[in-house]
Amino acid sequence: MSTKRQSRAPTRVAPWREVPVPALRRLPWPVVARSQQLAAGERFPPHAHPWNQLVFATEGVLQVSAAHARHVITPQQALWVPTATLHHTGALGAAAFRNLYVADDAALGMPDHCVVLEVSALLRELIVELDRTTADHDPDYYLTLCRLISTQLRRQPRHTLHLPWPQDARLQRWCQTLHDHPGDERDMAYWATRLGASTRTLARHFERETGMTLRAWRTRLRLLRAIEWLAQGRSPTLIAHELGYASASAFNYMFRVEMGISPLQWRRTR
Repeated sequence: MSTKRQSRAPTRVAPWREVPVPALRRLPWPVVARSQQLAAGERFPPHAHPWNQLVFATEGVLQVSAAHARHVITPQQALWVPTATLHHTGALGAAAFRNLYVADDAALGMPDHCVVLEVSALLRELIVELDRTTADHDPDYYLTLCRLISTQLRRQPRHTLHLPWPQDARLQRWCQTLHDHPGDERDMAYWATRLGASTRTLARHFERETGMTLRAWRTRLRLLRAIEWLAQGRSPTLIAHELGYASASAFNYMFRVEMGISPLQWRRTR
């Protein structure tokens, strides 16, 4: 099956609108829950916490940049962000989520790097219960919920699907352009000329910074943008067009190869 993509002119991408990070000076309990919302196009500026954080999407899709990688968090998924990790969270469409702030003592057994978790029904209900429980009125019950959440965090399935992000400023600008216009098919030779490097040097530098070839990175980028847009309710046909595929069937083929199921089957699992 041909997966040849159609070249498309880049479209204008609206800039993010940054909103203040909610203030929290200390953790009064081992685990603290906060319900939050972001309107379409809003994001928090880069920041870090002196404790761990679980970003749990409940409605809409979140984009989280953390630890030199981009993550797409769909409903019933969460991103584990370790203590002192610089990150920022945004939403292309309106999104609702719950943040869990977790003290190091309550995070034993959790990884020291960012990872996406599939949130089980049990953990989801524990988070909801913690969020609506007033700790001062029933501290013993609240601490029991904290212990149960701490145990359940270690039992959640983990994903390795993320988009590595380079550290070199020139490569960052290039990758941001590709991220904003995933259907852009201009090749390595074009970008080498724009960035003032030979094609071979640029390819080596890109792979050293991201751990992936440009071809593999672009496939991962398109897959993550597809997941993001599927979760927003866009049709596979429209997504195929936005990603530059010649047909919806070509896009479906790529998605099946990468995920093992079709785009519509994936959507039904959400």
